[in-house]
Amino acid sequence: MSEQADMNGLLKPFRDYKAQHFLWEVSDDGRVATLTLNRPERKNPLTFESYAELRDLFRDLVYASDVRTIILKGAGGNFSSGGDVFEIIEPLTRMKMPDLIAFTRMTGDVVKAMRKCPQQIIAAIDGICAGAGAILAMASDLRLGTPEAKTAFLFTRVGLAGADMGACGILPRIIGQGRASELLYTGRFMSAEEGERWGFFNSLHSNADLDTAAQKLARSLADGPTFAHGITKTMMNQEWAMGIDEMIESEAQAQAICMATGDFRRAFEAFAAKTKPVFEGN
Repeated sequence: MSEQADMNGLLKPFRDYKAQHFLWEVSDDGRVATLTLNRPERKNPLTFESYAELRDLFRDLVYASDVRTIILKGAGGNFSSGGDVFEIIEPLTRMKMPDLIAFTRMTGDVVKAMRKCPQQIIAAIDGICAGAGAILAMASDLRLGTPEAKTAFLFTRVGLAGADMGACGILPRIIGQGRASELLYTGRFMSAEEGERWGFFNSLHSNADLDTAAQKLARSLADGPTFAHGITKTMMNQEWAMGIDEMIESEAQAQAICMATGDFRRAFEAFAAKTKPVFEGN
């Protein structure tokens, strides 16, 4: 746990989290956080240090007492160009196998932490979204894009496998095996129109409206039954490897847990009173 840990318990606020390698902003009520990859002059590439900070932040968000939804975006009209050519790619060509596997495990840990944190992550994608940037978008729960968004899993272009940070397992579940195979083998850019038609993007918005649309969606989720949303995310992850009997039983247990929450009672009481429920996430 980080130094921000609340000594009175496990939960801790992230309103005042001090990011070192990207921007971190939280709404006034603490519920919606915006994480901005902020190296616009180079299309927001990732470094060893930013990978590690992303991994640690998403791991720690399991203990957040305030943040309920996260918007992930890039600065300057692009999402992310992936691993920095000179700060990551070039050093990797000189590393021995123990260091290489340590690096690839660390990058994979970013995806695992994104999938395991209970908050819904909304990727707001404009411009270039390539390599590890495309992986961050893929690992998010929801993706909004602009017509100018260009997404590529371009690992084969640099002599690597398309099997990077879970792409061979996750991408086919989003867009289908055949389409994922094409993108992972060829490394070509997927247009925004293709991305929306194939299900990679939930919706497309103009450049001017992208942030507003992301904030609106994030707010609707943050003001919803966030404990139940977290259970939904957990079950979507766990059920990948389950048979139908295990799925049904696991969901029976998960739903029973949600039925014991205050939010379930609040929803009923609001319905009975013909008012809008106010969810508190417990």
